[in-house]
Amino acid sequence: MRKLLLYLIIVTTGVVFIARLFYLQIYNTSFASLSEDNAIKVIYDYPQRGAIYDRNGRLLVTNQPSYDVMVIPRELKPFDTLEFCSILNISKDKLIKSLRKARVYSPRVPSIIVPQLTKDEYAYLQEKMRKFEGFYIQKRSLRDYQTEDAANVLGYIGEVNEALIQKNPYYLSGDLIGIDGVEKQYENYLRGVKGVKRIQKDRFNRDMGAYKEGKFDTLPVNGKDLTVTLDTKLQAYGRLLMKNKRGGIVALEPSTGEILALVTAPSYKPELLVGRKRSPNFTKLVYDTIAIPLFDRGLKAEYPPGSPFKTINALIGLQEDVIDTRESVSCRMGYYYGKRGQKLGCHSHRSPLSMIPGISNSCNAYFATVYRRIIEKYDTPQEGIDNWKKHVQSFGLGNYLGNDLPAGRPGKVPSSEYYNKIYQYPTYKWYASATLSNAIGQGEVLATPIQLANMTAAIANRGYYFTPHIIKAIDGKPIENENYTVPKITTIDKEHFEPVIEGMYQVYTQGTASSLQVEGIEICGKTGTAENFTKIDGKKTQLTDHSVFIAFAPKNNPKIAIAVFVENGYWGARYAGKIASLMIEQHINGSITRTDLEKWLLTHSLEEEYAKPYSGEPFKINQ
Repeated sequence: MRKLLLYLIIVTTGVVFIARLFYLQIYNTSFASLSEDNAIKVIYDYPQRGAIYDRNGRLLVTNQPSYDVMVIPRELKPFDTLEFCSILNISKDKLIKSLRKARVYSPRVPSIIVPQLTKDEYAYLQEKMRKFEGFYIQKRSLRDYQTEDAANVLGYIGEVNEALIQKNPYYLSGDLIGIDGVEKQYENYLRGVKGVKRIQKDRFNRDMGAYKEGKFDTLPVNGKDLTVTLDTKLQAYGRLLMKNKRGGIVALEPSTGEILALVTAPSYKPELLVGRKRSPNFTKLVYDTIAIPLFDRGLKAEYPPGSPFKTINALIGLQEDVIDTRESVSCRMGYYYGKRGQKLGCHSHRSPLSMIPGISNSCNAYFATVYRRIIEKYDTPQEGIDNWKKHVQSFGLGNYLGNDLPAGRPGKVPSSEYYNKIYQYPTYKWYASATLSNAIGQGEVLATPIQLANMTAAIANRGYYFTPHIIKAIDGKPIENENYTVPKITTIDKEHFEPVIEGMYQVYTQGTASSLQVEGIEICGKTGTAENFTKIDGKKTQLTDHSVFIAFAPKNNPKIAIAVFVENGYWGARYAGKIASLMIEQHINGSITRTDLEKWLLTHSLEEEYAKPYSGEPFKINQ
């Protein structure tokens, strides 16, 4: 019996050991990763990042080869640091710092020591790599920008930071990621999927070949190609016209919301942010606090919209039935209001005026009258303001538009809550006259160029717009995102748009932009002059006014809607109006007949105007 028990114990123990070994080696993989950490080297094969094309198939962004010097800290053997640094043209201190950082990140995971070698550097180092055990060269690609005219739209790529690595396990130290523009917004499509190779190591840390004959290796999957909505010929022309000026141009296709041009001035050359010189170049751009080339004025700059905003107040007045197109309003060089006879000034024109000539002549008195009636229709100014705001916001003003570029600002449309705080209501009451600057797009109202272009598209469409967007197709397949394909409807009935559009048409035929007509194209527009203030030595100082212009064309079945802001550009027709007319002609006809306007813009600079806050020269309008 004892002998049988001994055999039973031996057999049972053997079965338990066999079962445990089966579980650890076959069924349970938790210890496999620990073994792999020590016996398997993982090498990543980086995919080609997707290319970017414009709406006409022109290549905008492609790839160029690049080589990174990698290190696996635990495999590092003593080496000649002076020779290594000499080959790579780096300092010994920088090398030591990089190696220390790599070891802290992970002694087993590869880290970049020197990124983005040139072909010549790579060829020279490759011959000597046998001397530097623990280092190896990894091939990847950098961006190659084929255009200098859309840096703000396309964006750039750079190394991931630690916070992102912790948040997204896909990225490793030294990986590249889209930082701005299309590169950032569509990173998940552009980046592709990394391939993985696993190399078996022996106990002497020597490579033995593919782990399990490459069974677990994967090939890289290249990123998807993107087609954006930009017309790069139009974009380049806009950038040319904005030379020596500051501001933004946004042109949209009203029937789709596609962004045809998105120009910010000044800008920068995208190749400055590619390769090993990216960091010092980026620092220079960031510290240029005067021109601010990294600031996208088309998406982020919030300006008073000025007189183009009068078109919205005209539409709201018609919708609220506080005025019709026949009623005329007198103008005595301005609008007088309040017990003290305060005056909202206006320029010289015939009087009285009804709505259509009121728009074409940009009469402040007419729109002050309309605005007051809109607000005073309701029992309290608070109710009137909030109802007015609802109409304004239906045109995409005062909110983030939801466009597919990562940068943007909401602008501002004031509410009753805002004015209650300003005037400390109910301690002090306020009335419509206290907010009268809203009538002419000044005061508290702020808008970005893309918002004004979108507003213009909504007018051109007679009451609806499509969310502005930059993406047209992904890997050749048109977008199906409802946010960009379903129209947004304004609060204004369709029939009210025709008189406002006629007024905008007469701006060109007999109004404030009559000198900017383009033969054969029916353009509808609105000039604007926006007051411009800044602080100089702690004092609020009025600078030279901004030049503002909105337009669409043709009058029927419009193909383009545009907004132009030129900082310190004096008045609407002087700079912004000329630019808008030329951009419209370029888009519709593909060539320019108004060479007089073009020559004027190319030979006039505003650089002296921008220097005045620093030079102490007076802000004086010089014709």
